Parts: sequence; C-alpha cells; structure tokens
Amino acid sequence: MREFIVEADGGSRGNPGPAGYGSVVIDAATGETLAERAEYIGVATNNVAEYRGLVAGLRAARELDPSATVRVRMDSKLVVEQMSGRWKIKHPDMKPLAAEAARVLPAAQVTYEWIPRERNKHADRLANEAMDAGKRGQQWEASASRAGLDARVRETPAVPEPAGPPGDAAAGAAKAREALTRSHRAPAAAQAPSGTEDAPATPATRVAGAADGQAAGSGGDEDTTKTRADRRAARGVAAQAAVTEAGPAPDAGRAAEGGPGVTPSVGWGAAPDLGAPATFVLLRHGETPLTPQKRFSGSGGTDPSLSDVGREQAERVAAAFARRGTIQHILASPLARTRETAGAVAARLGLEVTVEDGLIETDFGAWEGLTFGEVRERHPEDLNAWLADPEAEPTGGGESFAATATRIAATRDRLVARYAGRTVLLVTHVTPIKTFVRLALGAPPESLFRMELSAASVSAVAYYADGNASVRLLNDTSHLRP
Repeated sequence: MREFIVEADGGSRGNPGPAGYGSVVIDAATGETLAERAEYIGVATNNVAEYRGLVAGLRAARELDPSATVRVRMDSKLVVEQMSGRWKIKHPDMKPLAAEAARVLPAAQVTYEWIPRERNKHADRLANEAMDAGKRGQQWEASASRAGLDARVRETPAVPEPAGPPGDAAAGAAKAREALTRSHRAPAAAQAPSGTEDAPATPATRVAGAADGQAAGSGGDEDTTKTRADRRAARGVAAQAAVTEAGPAPDAGRAAEGGPGVTPSVGWGAAPDLGAPATFVLLRHGETPLTPQKRFSGSGGTDPSLSDVGREQAERVAAAFARRGTIQHILASPLARTRETAGAVAARLGLEVTVEDGLIETDFGAWEGLTFGEVRERHPEDLNAWLADPEAEPTGGGESFAATATRIAATRDRLVARYAGRTVLLVTHVTPIKTFVRLALGAPPESLFRMELSAASVSAVAYYADGNASVRLLNDTSHLRP
C-alpha cells in the first residue's frame, strides 16, 4: 500500500482578510513531490484557509491513489487536534469544513501530525503565492510556482549524503573522517577547557575539538556553509571513530558521551536540520512454552503460541505503550507468537498490525526445539563452527547469522524509507533485534552472543537522515514489574 504525506497551510492578511491556501502531496517512501494545490479564496480567516488547504491536499492524494494511507502534517495545532478528535469544533465556520475533510478519505487511512512552521515551508509558500495572485486579481498557476524551489533554498544547510545504508555506524565514521579532513585543523597545543584537568590531548578529544570548529589559526579561510554542515555530521561519531582506531584513552569515554567541546549530532543532541528520525521500537514477543526451557525456537520449528505467562506479558507491555502514547504503526513477524503479542498492543492502541516477513526469526535447522546442551551433545562440530563463524549454518541447512544480517539490513532500509520521521513498533525475535542493534553500533558479529534479550523486552533504535543511528534502549523490562 502506498503512503503519502500531505502538508497543508493557509493564511489571511488581516484575519479576516485576503486569504489563500497551499498544500503539497509527497511520496513518503521517496520524498518526491507528487502534486501541489493552491488557491486564493477571497476574504476569510486563517483557520478557514487552513481547513481549505487540508481539504485540497486530501483530495489531491485521493486522486493519486484512493487506497493510499495519508499522513497529514500541518503547523495549525487547532486543525490537527480537531481532526484527530481531541478538541471539539465549536466555530460554525469550522464544522462544515472539518466534515468535508473527514469525508474525503476513510478515517482509518488518515493520521494527523503537528509540525513547526519552519518544517511546513512548501505549503506556506504556496499559500503566499495564492494570496499574491489574488492581490493582482488573478488565480494561482502551477506553471509559475516557485514554492518547492524557494522552500528548499530557505531550508537549513543540506545534510551530507550518507556513505552507506541508514544505521551503518561504520559508514557514519567514514563520513566523519572525510568531513574532518576538510575542516579546519586544531592547533597542536590547545588550552584545556575551563574547569577540567590539564591532560595530554587524546585522539578522541583532538577529533572532537576539530569537529566542533574550535581550531585557531585557520589561516583566515572562509567558514562556509558546507564546512559547517560537515562539522555537524562529524560531531556525533568523531570521538567514537577515533577511539575505535586508536584505542581507548583516559578522556575518550567522557568525550564520546558529550563532555566539554562535544555536541553529538545524533541521539538527544540531534542537530535541528536532521529532522525527526525513524524510530524503531523493538519488542521481543512474550514467552512461549519453549522460552523458560531455553530451547532453540526459530522459523523452522513448531511455531508455538504464547503461554499464559506470555499473554500476561503482552498485556503488560500493551498497557505501557498505551501510557506512553508514541507508537504510530505496528509491524510484526509472521510467526504466531509475534502476531499474538502485536495483537495485544494493537487492541490497546487502536492500530492495525502489518505482517512483515523480513522480521522473522532465524531458521535454526535441525536444532529447532533442542536445548544448547542437547545440540552440543548431538552436533558438537557444527555448533563450534556456528559459534566461531557468522557464515556457518546450523545443522540441516538453517540460516546463518550472516544471512540473517543481510535480511535485516534490507528490511531496515526499506522500513526507514517508508516510515521516515515516524515511531514504529516492530514485534519480532531475539536474533533480529540483536542484529538491528549490532548494525546500528557497528559491532562485530560475535556481539550477538553478548546481549541479553528477555521475553517481552523493549529496545529502540533511531535512524537519522544523515545515515547515522542512535541506540536508545536495550532490553527494558520495567513494564513487567508488578
């Protein structure tokens, strides 16, 4: 199913006064502008113009694909809250417009999101073009519009293109090194920040200082927009890249965590021009009868359902997500235990569950249903090879960890593009969740054996527009406590 983004706005020069609206339909997967609408509507209020823009945008989306899901983004808190059903519509001029907007597409296909005005520039510019045309006694013409171009020109500096797929820490580090090569060089001897101990500069602190642009003696070079953008891209991964290459130093941990002179470009310190990330909330399914016995239970086994304990865990995590209120979409592996867990959350949140085959658990071949000890007894050589080599398959032709990683990376890339700026619950299994985290951290394959993931635990990874990722949470089970 296709997904569109509708951005809409309206304005009135006088409120009420000469008014116009603008709206744009964007392909959510590619970011391509598919349609623009704008019109001068005579004398009206801001709110009337905003509603008219919403209706026009929804109709344009319907013309393109009446079955598509639509994310409406507006900087009008009033319209967003009223159309979401959280605020009552009291003004007589608003009621018929809201009803008209609600009739364009089925309610289940449309969601509403408030965004700051600076992120709604395209629609804002269209509305102003319409009002300018009305002032001249004309109507807006698409062939003469510069709204899309002007909106892009007025945006903050472009984020550097990623050197690899979204969430690849190794690609992010390579981009940081490239950016730092172009940045001004830090002086050989820099004064320690106030309030810190004098200590020799470590590789991490030297890189972080350069990324922050604190170098002196730059030779009077112009601090260009491109250089500043490169520095922002470098900040979040520079310290980590230096530590990875040179080994940990006394100050490296503090620098990487956001100590003096370091401002991460991802996570909680994200630069505003990166926009909202695609956030994957990774939920492991609840317990099955095999879980407490610690038996291999992948995609090639009996496909067990949740146990009574697992169903209780699913209800507890559903209640926790309902309290937080941040989940916008739910995807689940096709196996019974994940679909059942996802169903409990969806029922509480009023959302639909989409089955995503890419989230399925690894196939453990002939080891399905066995304990680790039983595999050790029956297939010792195969087990040793599997523990040592990510390319090794379980006995009987199961799926290797390398193959799982390839599958998860492809799934990640597709979902990041589809759900940019959204918070998505992925209900899946141990190996896929560990692989999402491993890829985001740039960790080696053996790290899969060094993470603990409890049944019904929650982890989270955010994916940013510059190709970097931020692991926000791992194995949280606080919602399961009485």
